[in-house]
Amino acid sequence: MGLDAGGRQPSGEAREGVAELIVVSFDIDGTLWAGDPPGPIPLDVVRAVAARGCVIGSASDRPRSNQKELWDSHGVDVHFVGGKHHLPEVRQRFDAGRYVHIGDTDVDEHFARRAGFEFVWVDRLHEAVGPWTP
Repeated sequence: MGLDAGGRQPSGEAREGVAELIVVSFDIDGTLWAGDPPGPIPLDVVRAVAARGCVIGSASDRPRSNQKELWDSHGVDVHFVGGKHHLPEVRQRFDAGRYVHIGDTDVDEHFARRAGFEFVWVDRLHEAVGPWTP
Protein backbone atom coordinates (compact mmCIF):
# COMPACT_ATOMS: atom_id res chain seq x y z
CA MET A 1 0.00 0.00 0.00
CA GLY A 2 1.44 3.33 -0.99
CA LEU A 3 1.34 6.45 1.12
CA ASP A 4 0.69 9.93 -0.21
CA ALA A 5 3.07 12.86 0.37
CA GLY A 6 1.48 13.48 3.77
CA GLY A 7 2.12 9.89 4.83
CA ARG A 8 -1.56 8.90 4.60
CA GLN A 9 -2.99 6.06 2.62
CA PRO A 10 -4.86 7.33 -0.42
CA SER A 11 -8.59 7.19 0.28
CA GLY A 12 -9.45 5.41 -2.98
CA GLU A 13 -7.09 2.53 -2.30
CA ALA A 14 -8.58 -0.85 -1.43
CA ARG A 15 -8.42 -1.89 2.21
CA GLU A 16 -6.96 -5.32 1.52
CA GLY A 17 -3.69 -5.65 3.37
CA VAL A 18 -4.79 -3.26 6.14
CA ALA A 19 -5.17 -6.13 8.61
CA GLU A 20 -1.52 -7.05 8.04
CA LEU A 21 -0.18 -3.51 8.42
CA ILE A 22 1.31 -2.82 11.85
CA VAL A 23 2.19 0.61 13.22
CA VAL A 24 4.96 0.44 15.81
CA SER A 25 5.74 3.46 17.97
CA PHE A 26 8.85 3.55 20.13
CA ASP A 27 9.48 5.64 23.19
CA ILE A 28 13.12 6.79 23.15
CA ASP A 29 14.55 7.47 26.62
CA GLY A 30 14.75 4.29 28.67
CA THR A 31 13.56 2.26 25.67
CA LEU A 32 16.13 2.58 22.86
CA TRP A 33 19.92 2.22 23.16
CA ALA A 34 20.16 5.74 21.73
CA GLY A 35 18.01 7.12 24.56
CA ASP A 36 19.03 9.05 27.65
CA PRO A 37 19.07 6.96 29.71
CA PRO A 38 19.79 4.16 27.25
CA GLY A 39 17.21 1.41 27.03
CA PRO A 40 17.52 -2.24 26.02
CA ILE A 41 16.36 -2.00 22.39
CA PRO A 42 19.17 -1.59 19.84
CA LEU A 43 18.43 0.41 16.70
CA ASP A 44 19.03 -2.75 14.66
CA VAL A 45 15.78 -4.07 16.15
CA VAL A 46 13.97 -0.91 14.97
CA ARG A 47 15.48 -1.44 11.50
CA ALA A 48 14.36 -5.09 11.54
CA VAL A 49 10.81 -4.05 12.43
CA ALA A 50 10.83 -1.59 9.51
CA ALA A 51 12.25 -4.25 7.18
CA ARG A 52 9.22 -6.42 7.98
CA GLY A 53 7.01 -3.74 6.46
CA CYS A 54 5.84 -2.07 9.64
CA VAL A 55 5.18 1.65 9.84
CA ILE A 56 7.64 2.90 12.48
CA GLY A 57 8.18 6.06 14.45
CA SER A 58 8.52 7.53 17.90
CA ALA A 59 6.25 9.00 20.54
CA SER A 60 8.47 10.58 23.15
CA ASP A 61 8.75 13.43 25.62
CA ARG A 62 11.46 14.90 23.40
CA PRO A 63 10.63 17.70 20.93
CA ARG A 64 9.87 16.51 17.41
CA SER A 65 12.98 18.22 16.03
CA ASN A 66 15.17 16.34 18.52
CA GLN A 67 13.53 13.02 17.66
CA LYS A 68 14.01 13.64 13.94
CA GLU A 69 17.69 14.52 14.52
CA LEU A 70 18.19 11.33 16.52
CA TRP A 71 16.69 9.11 13.82
CA ASP A 72 18.54 10.95 11.04
CA SER A 73 21.88 10.72 12.88
CA HIS A 74 21.49 6.93 13.04
CA GLY A 75 20.22 6.56 9.48
CA VAL A 76 16.77 5.29 10.44
CA ASP A 77 13.91 6.40 8.19
CA VAL A 78 10.77 6.81 10.31
CA HIS A 79 7.20 7.59 9.26
CA PHE A 80 6.29 9.77 12.24
CA VAL A 81 7.64 11.53 15.33
CA GLY A 82 5.72 13.28 18.08
CA GLY A 83 4.76 13.40 21.69
CA LYS A 84 3.02 10.53 23.40
CA HIS A 85 -0.12 12.66 23.38
CA HIS A 86 0.09 12.67 19.55
CA LEU A 87 -0.58 8.93 19.24
CA PRO A 88 -4.26 9.53 18.33
CA GLU A 89 -3.03 11.53 15.31
CA VAL A 90 -0.74 8.65 14.32
CA ARG A 91 -3.69 6.27 14.50
CA GLN A 92 -5.75 8.57 12.26
CA ARG A 93 -2.91 8.95 9.79
CA PHE A 94 -2.30 5.23 9.20
CA ASP A 95 -5.04 2.70 8.51
CA ALA A 96 -3.62 -0.46 10.05
CA GLY A 97 -4.74 -3.71 11.60
CA ARG A 98 -2.56 -3.28 14.67
CA TYR A 99 -1.11 -0.33 16.59
CA VAL A 100 1.67 -0.93 19.13
CA HIS A 101 3.57 1.48 21.39
CA ILE A 102 6.70 0.23 23.15
CA GLY A 103 7.82 2.06 26.27
CA ASP A 104 9.14 1.91 29.79
CA THR A 105 6.82 4.03 31.95
CA ASP A 106 3.26 4.21 33.20
CA VAL A 107 2.95 7.46 31.20
CA ASP A 108 3.79 5.54 28.01
CA GLU A 109 1.14 2.98 28.88
CA HIS A 110 -1.45 5.65 29.70
CA PHE A 111 -1.11 7.53 26.40
CA ALA A 112 -0.84 4.34 24.33
CA ARG A 113 -4.03 2.83 25.71
CA ARG A 114 -5.84 6.17 25.54
CA ALA A 115 -5.04 6.30 21.79
CA GLY A 116 -6.15 2.71 21.19
CA PHE A 117 -2.63 1.31 20.88
CA GLU A 118 -1.50 -1.93 22.43
CA PHE A 119 1.14 -1.16 25.03
CA VAL A 120 4.24 -3.32 25.33
CA TRP A 121 6.65 -2.89 28.21
CA VAL A 122 10.16 -2.62 26.79
CA ASP A 123 11.41 -5.56 28.84
CA ARG A 124 8.62 -7.77 27.44
CA LEU A 125 9.04 -6.93 23.78
CA HIS A 126 9.82 -10.46 22.62
CA GLU A 127 6.97 -11.99 24.62
CA ALA A 128 4.44 -9.58 23.17
CA VAL A 129 5.40 -9.22 19.52
CA GLY A 130 7.82 -12.03 18.72
CA PRO A 131 11.49 -12.13 17.90
CA TRP A 132 12.11 -8.93 15.94
CA THR A 133 15.85 -9.26 16.10
CA PRO A 134 17.94 -8.82 12.96
